[in-house]
Amino acid sequence: MRIILVLAALLLINGAYANPLPTTDDLSDITPERGFLARIGDVSEKVEAKASELVINAMGFLGVPYKSGGTNGDTGFDCSGFVRSIFEQTAGLILPRSANQQAAAAEKIDRADLQPGDLVFFNTMRRAFSHVGIYVGEGNFIHAPKPGAKVRVESLSVSYWARRFDGARRVPVEAAGSSNP
Repeated sequence: MRIILVLAALLLINGAYANPLPTTDDLSDITPERGFLARIGDVSEKVEAKASELVINAMGFLGVPYKSGGTNGDTGFDCSGFVRSIFEQTAGLILPRSANQQAAAAEKIDRADLQPGDLVFFNTMRRAFSHVGIYVGEGNFIHAPKPGAKVRVESLSVSYWARRFDGARRVPVEAAGSSNP
């Protein structure tokens, strides 16, 4: 079952990063600093690869039980422990422990700008940023939902999550390649 879900995630990621059609108006042909544009493309590819790694790694924990205060796949995760663990394992980045601290540490983005690997936040306890998950693409996110449940993928459009959506954040690109002491 996990293999099927990981393959499905790979298909989602591949679709999220489909290459645009080439245009006849290529800036690299008219820009004297062609090397600059190539470097921008390299950075973009690295960010996309890291986001893909985050999502694939997260999908590997589907079915792990929720555990209040949990921070690892052996014993279970709570929502922020899951996100923190995935970012630490995949990007070598140690995020703050709680969902509201993670929201404060990342850059606010519009919901329309969500990309795989971004964080999505919800008001589930009558306070802002009380729940967090990782956006996986196609309107879906992965998270450790609640006691008695397991890590799973859900749609942002489900009425429960849509009503409680608190915003989206992106972990800064500079931070994604480094670790905090």
